[in-house]
Amino acid sequence: MRKSATTIHPQLSRIISELGHYDELFVTDAGLPIPQDAERVDLAYRKGEPPFLDVLDTILAEIVVEGAVMPAEVAEASPHVLAAVRERLEPFGIDVQLIPHVDYKRRSHGARAFVRSGEYTPYANVALIAGVDY
Repeated sequence: MRKSATTIHPQLSRIISELGHYDELFVTDAGLPIPQDAERVDLAYRKGEPPFLDVLDTILAEIVVEGAVMPAEVAEASPHVLAAVRERLEPFGIDVQLIPHVDYKRRSHGARAFVRSGEYTPYANVALIAGVDY
């Protein structure tokens, strides 16, 4: 058994290890449409579980992020989610870019992978743009 205080999910651990500069990892709620041919780590096991922010915190503990994109509609529909994501990314000097949801879904077709939470909060989705540790 792996001794780790971070990710123990084998598929998620592999994806994190394989991320390259500028790869995009989408952390999603339970409802974001995921392209059929995309790699998906589905962590949802019931409504609300695991929460989006718990999944995001686990991933942020392991990867270098140089940018983040969210659907603009989150600002009105779920401002507490936007505030929580900004709070987590602010220490890294990252400002969250907001784009219309239709553009966000189009952008998702270039994702390296998707990590689906069980979150049922509207627009609780973020695309993390991988950076480098040097």
